[in-house]
Amino acid sequence: MIAPAPAMDARAALRQAMAALRAAKVPSHTLAAELLLMHVLGRDRAWIYTHPEDTLERTAVDRYFALVARRAAGEPTQYLTGKQEFWGLEFEVTPAVLIPRAETEHVVEVALERLGARGIKINMTTGLPSPQLQIADVGTGSGCIAVALAHELPHAEVLATDISDAALEVARRNASRHGLGDRVQFLQTDLLESEKEADSFDLIASNPPYVARNESHELPREVREHEPASALFGGPTGAEIYPRLIEQAAAALRHRGILVLELGYDSLDHVRPLLYGQAAWVNVSVTNDLAGIPRVIAAERS
Repeated sequence: MIAPAPAMDARAALRQAMAALRAAKVPSHTLAAELLLMHVLGRDRAWIYTHPEDTLERTAVDRYFALVARRAAGEPTQYLTGKQEFWGLEFEVTPAVLIPRAETEHVVEVALERLGARGIKINMTTGLPSPQLQIADVGTGSGCIAVALAHELPHAEVLATDISDAALEVARRNASRHGLGDRVQFLQTDLLESEKEADSFDLIASNPPYVARNESHELPREVREHEPASALFGGPTGAEIYPRLIEQAAAALRHRGILVLELGYDSLDHVRPLLYGQAAWVNVSVTNDLAGIPRVIAAERS
């Protein structure tokens, strides 16, 4: 148990928290200590480092070190602060949803790139409004992909699906937070199972569960013990969801519609044969993340 001194300034609190998190082998312990203090005080990083000698109220100190103790025990910082940035937007996160990762931003990047001129609100040749886009984000979780795409594509309507009602509640709040509640709709279903109408979408994007069940011991404890298993594990190999999702997408996409999927580590060899050389798909591409790992696969409905 961390026992702070009766009176403590911002610098001393931060130092003690960093030491406690470092001793607990918390990754990025300095950043975690800063974010938790910023959260408790309602201040930004600049304030903390320009007011190091300001004495903190005892209630703030107690709350801060209670959060530090929880982080040292393995709870993710994002669940303790209730927020995470994605695509330059702030998202609410709870233990009901996967914490958005920077790698998933590649899904948004590839989706916008593959849409090309269709993603521009005004047709650059005719000057007329572009046709409204219909987009689905499958397994939306926090809604980060759905909200980011709706934010970037003002002429798009987005359907965000998830099997978890608790996740959809978080996603709804995130859409409302960014003023997009009127253009992002939510549906509780398994993948696209309840979306029966064929040729409905111009774009389907997804970050599906792709971790193998037998690899759970390799995950950091923050992930293994706290993030929702239904959003992490895709089956014995981790690739079990892809065939069903790709089959449903082939039926739901319009001609020239785009499918964009995030890939798990080592899942490319399982997913690529489902798209390459298949009659339903053309223009298949793979995008690596900044670490050089295949992260996104995209294809066009033939």
